[in-house]
Amino acid sequence: MGLGFSVDDSHDKYTVLSVAGEIDLATAPSLRMHLLDLIEQAKISLIVDLEAVDFLDSTGLGVLVSALKRVRGYQGDLALVCTRPHVLRVFDITGLSRVFAIHETIDAALNG
Repeated sequence: MGLGFSVDDSHDKYTVLSVAGEIDLATAPSLRMHLLDLIEQAKISLIVDLEAVDFLDSTGLGVLVSALKRVRGYQGDLALVCTRPHVLRVFDITGLSRVFAIHETIDAALNG
């Protein structure tokens, strides 16, 4: 299963990248490409909406961590939106729930 993406630039500060599908070894390069494209466009305040993500493995986590480091290098930030227990569990198990700002809604991330 591939990934679906949509980009919302309608917010003052943040660009929202919504992701749908399974993020794994096969699809993580596509996520990496989308994030790098946004960063190369100087969109360094990002929200990644994972609400439609059915599965996330360590490869996907690595892509998100890499993007977080890259945007922070430009004094930007990357927040996540996720309420899916099976996806949140991956962040909790790895300790990355303490690294990423994880919000329940896009509005909460925009105001957080």
